[in-house]
Amino acid sequence: MFEHVIIGQYLPGRSFLHHMDARAKLGTVFVFVFTIFMMDTWFGYGVLWAAALSAYFLSGVSFRYMRKGMVPIFLLILFTFFLHALFTQEGEALVSTGVFTLYAGGVEQGAFIGLRLLLLVFVTSLLTLTTSPIDLTDALEQLLTPLKRIGIPAHEVALMMSIAIRFIPTLLQETEKIVKAQTARGASFHQGSFKTRAQAFTALLVPLFVRAFKRAEDLALAMEARGYNGGEGRSKLRQLIWGWRDTTACLLVVSLSALLVFFGK
Repeated sequence: MFEHVIIGQYLPGRSFLHHMDARAKLGTVFVFVFTIFMMDTWFGYGVLWAAALSAYFLSGVSFRYMRKGMVPIFLLILFTFFLHALFTQEGEALVSTGVFTLYAGGVEQGAFIGLRLLLLVFVTSLLTLTTSPIDLTDALEQLLTPLKRIGIPAHEVALMMSIAIRFIPTLLQETEKIVKAQTARGASFHQGSFKTRAQAFTALLVPLFVRAFKRAEDLALAMEARGYNGGEGRSKLRQLIWGWRDTTACLLVVSLSALLVFFGK
């Protein structure tokens, strides 16, 4: 279940997106996410999904891998859909059971929010799948460099965000190992009463936190052993190079977002 989560993973490749500058990918994703939250029409989301699928075909990521990675997200999307569908009382009543009444407006809003969440995960997953952690850190640092003038440590913030992203699949893999170990010892996470399952999840959280702190301690010791003392005076082995792909992608995304924001409502 957790081993198929793709957020934070990186797949080496030679696709169009892999050859793009990490700064361009971060900038276009930021603009794209901003546009997603600005949209409130089905037409706008149709255009955004078409653009996201076009980027997917330029990523070189296999459909099977992407589909498996999206499966765990569907559980959250289904929960979000039913939450809005059951508790939003707008539009025509479709079904009434005496306890809950399903309204057309609630179903539409649930589908709208679910597609928005899926699109957000899809786009951000493409970013991490086609950008190495080192390039992502360097790009974040360069984009945050102007904030140094007001006392914000750009290098440390970028490194912290990059480590947080990379820890997502690591912690999920640790969770999967603990679930299998506890299941082998007789714990049940999907059967029994709510109290029984809550106790089982307690047995999951405690070792997960212990392993997370152990991973963090190992990382701190490794950085200290390598003489890490912040971003001051550090040089770069690999330099980010801006090319025609980056200029084209930025112009296309910014133009599309401007058209949708001003004319897509």
